Amino acid sequence: MSTAVPAGTRPEADPLGRARRRRRNTGILAALAAALFGAAVLGVAVGPVWVPPGEVLQVIAARLGAGPTAGLDPVADAIVWDVRLPRVVMGLSVGAGLAVCGMALQAMVRNMLADPYLLGINSGASSGAAATILFGLGLGLGEHALAGSAFLGALAASLLVFVVARAAGRITSVRLLLAGVAVGYALSALTSFLIFASGSAEGARSVMFWLLGSLSLSRWGTPLAALGAVVVLTVVLLTAWARRLDALAVGDETALALGVRPTRFRTQLLVVVSLCVGFIVAASGSIGFVGLVVPHLARRLAGAAHAWAVPAAALLGALFLLAADLLSRMVMQPRELPIGIVTALVGAPFLLYLVRRLRPAAA
Repeated sequence: MSTAVPAGTRPEADPLGRARRRRRNTGILAALAAALFGAAVLGVAVGPVWVPPGEVLQVIAARLGAGPTAGLDPVADAIVWDVRLPRVVMGLSVGAGLAVCGMALQAMVRNMLADPYLLGINSGASSGAAATILFGLGLGLGEHALAGSAFLGALAASLLVFVVARAAGRITSVRLLLAGVAVGYALSALTSFLIFASGSAEGARSVMFWLLGSLSLSRWGTPLAALGAVVVLTVVLLTAWARRLDALAVGDETALALGVRPTRFRTQLLVVVSLCVGFIVAASGSIGFVGLVVPHLARRLAGAAHAWAVPAAALLGALFLLAADLLSRMVMQPRELPIGIVTALVGAPFLLYLVRRLRPAAA
């Protein structure tokens, strides 16, 4: 079965067609950015207390020193700046990060069903979080104990996957895939054992809520700033590596012919993706399906070339997660539905759609 070469990995014979695609993709990115801005304003405005979008923009402008502070409603100011805006910023960061990491992993392992949690990173973070919630491990980190333990667990899982994949020689897509699955299952079993051993119903419920993901812990401060910086750096790096991602997605032989060293590049991708996903899971818990669904939608909109697909995935991922978070807050007011349930309700039908598309090829 032949594999189509993604756009951007071979010389373009039609300059006019390339210019048209560039204009089209630029328009798509601009439309996504405009939709994302509107969704962000709506995400801040909507809640138990409605804040008009104009007032939302006025509060943000005043806080940033770009507008007058006189006449601001102190209640609206507190709601917008202290409660809802940090949540929206975290949603933007988490959605964009998961989407671009999913796209990188699908190219890395050449599997359309790969997502950011394929490498067992979320399982390691879950084990660290469960150890803190149930047994108080890492309480010396103070208010950052939960996020810190989850991040350390994610890094430990990433290191274990790298060691296992590297043990048999060079890192191939199959070895990386199998190592990630094996480590993920092992650490999921460890998390289940910690829940069983604790004997605390309330602790088990807290762990379960964390495992389903939430943006409710978002606050202004160093963790949110670090998360945003890591996600932006990841998007920039993956966009800069677009041609190498195109080559790797075709196959190792093609990548070598184009001057890309697959083992070295996979190691670099593993480090970048692991750090980004580690920060994300530590901040928001395990939010599934974003990194699986969004990359496919981005390729349908912007094409297979990663130079366009990565920015499109970042914008689409942020937009998708903001919409999911808005639904999670509105469906069961005043209670909050874990955001992972909402993303799964969208992602599961899409996964079935992918399976249906694969059936003719398998026959």
